[in-house]
Amino acid sequence: MTQQNKIRICVAGATGWAASALCKAIIKTPDIELVAAISRSNAGKNLSEVLSLDTEKNIPIFATVEEALQVPSDVFFEYTSPVIAKHHILSALRAQRQVIVGTSGLTDEDYASIEAAAHDSGRGVLAVGNFAISVVLLNRFAEMAARYMPHWEIIDYASDKKVDSPSGSTLELVSRLAKVGQPITTIPIQDTKGYPETRGAAINHTQVHSVRLPGYIVSLEAIFGMESEKLILRHEAGSSAEPYVNGALLAIRKVQLVKGFRRGLDSVMD
Repeated sequence: MTQQNKIRICVAGATGWAASALCKAIIKTPDIELVAAISRSNAGKNLSEVLSLDTEKNIPIFATVEEALQVPSDVFFEYTSPVIAKHHILSALRAQRQVIVGTSGLTDEDYASIEAAAHDSGRGVLAVGNFAISVVLLNRFAEMAARYMPHWEIIDYASDKKVDSPSGSTLELVSRLAKVGQPITTIPIQDTKGYPETRGAAINHTQVHSVRLPGYIVSLEAIFGMESEKLILRHEAGSSAEPYVNGALLAIRKVQLVKGFRRGLDSVMD
């Protein structure tokens, strides 16, 4: 493969836990080239040195998206925080980049603005709450279950250090289930005796319960119930970021074909 055929990528949040694992994998991937990065705490440095990448190439780290987008690239990979993610994404679309969103915590309103911007720019955005194949399968199975089991709730587990609640994976699952239908709640939440808040938060009519405690990394549990039976679908993440790498590489290759806005890795899978 020639240098010209490589997919050039800029990674925002490149020194973070998941993004750094992705950067290390990109260096070993012949059809993708890492050309720029964003990390305010490491601005002005060489990403190759900061992450001890297996390359002598100088990969500049910038403090802002405006600086990073001065470097020619094809794909912008957003992996920072919900505080700045929307600004990054809209800036990348204005600069005619294809965009992948790995940041969690963006709201439906944020995504509505992003979808409109993607259509206006003629570019594509692929928003993925979780790149792990196990989560992709959980989403698919949950959509199937919701068609036959009309009662469901979601439990979202994460470390006590996770600032957003619920997780991006949970929001993506809720969005998918909402397209299937609304779950049945036998007793309306407002009629709960005692403390209705303990029944969780209703997001698109699905009750979501978020647990934030030391010892958890990221877990997601969708529970479906019917009379005398229940189905539990659970994703459990380990301490390594490796499960997210293959899905992220797939997203980088597939986003080239996306126009407008798509949500979920499976939306671009064969």
